[in-house]
Amino acid sequence: MDFRQLRYFLAVSEELSFSRAAKRCFISQSAVSHQVTRLEQELGAPLFERSTRVVRLTPAGSRLIPIAQQVLSLETKAYSVVREPRNRIRITANMSFAAQSLDAIARVRESHPDVDIEFVIKSFTERIDAVASGDADIALIRGRADRPGLETVQLGVDDLMIVTSRRHPLSAFSTVELGELAPYQLLLPPRSSQVLLHTVVEDAFREIGRRVSFGPSIASDHAATLEVITNPRAWTVLYASTAAETPRTGLCFMREARNRLRIPVCGVVRTGGADSPALASVMHALRQSMDGGPTGPGED
Repeated sequence: MDFRQLRYFLAVSEELSFSRAAKRCFISQSAVSHQVTRLEQELGAPLFERSTRVVRLTPAGSRLIPIAQQVLSLETKAYSVVREPRNRIRITANMSFAAQSLDAIARVRESHPDVDIEFVIKSFTERIDAVASGDADIALIRGRADRPGLETVQLGVDDLMIVTSRRHPLSAFSTVELGELAPYQLLLPPRSSQVLLHTVVEDAFREIGRRVSFGPSIASDHAATLEVITNPRAWTVLYASTAAETPRTGLCFMREARNRLRIPVCGVVRTGGADSPALASVMHALRQSMDGGPTGPGED
């Protein structure tokens, strides 16, 4: 048994859906199912009753919930109590947040010159783990994270830009309705590597009562913009930050007319951690930087 299995178990128990739990945890549904099954095998009891329509907690699953919550809360506390208190704020993110973070750090240093502020690059999962363990004070992410002992605070919003070839039938427009894109294939990396993008687009199409048509997944060593140039009736999406730095030759960049393709940009901190004056100042400065618009390549 490990903490990851308990986190996934709690997500499924609250959502009563493996697919929704996977979206919430930003991983694939098969990974959630696999880890929950392993947990059931190790405990020697089924935790969920599964059918094609419904997921229900078993009595054993119901009894495990408060224990799992307590264990994960203790995990966070165990990491934090062994850390020596330091006059330091550590921000963890990926390169897409570098410009906003550096701008925020410069602002905070003026009001808190005695605080050492660091910026550390980590993957999505590593960021969340770093905050939970006390190795970082705030993780910058797109989307949200739901984990005992942590809280998510929205700092801004990032828009998705629609990108097509200039030979696409809709390329003459600067804005486009989602329904107009429904007949055309959407090209994205595999869902397992970009759960957030897939989820945002699918949810937006669901709002208008349509289904998105996915084309073949984009390989990890291929660029989405090149794929739509070679497939002129397809489309893709890029974070506005990425689109701003992407060469425009042969491409058309459009916004969704109803602003349905938007992703919250959030800071993940330990529960109660935002009460620290220095960290509160960092988060305020980050909000101001996010209002100025994102820069850098987009990742989750």
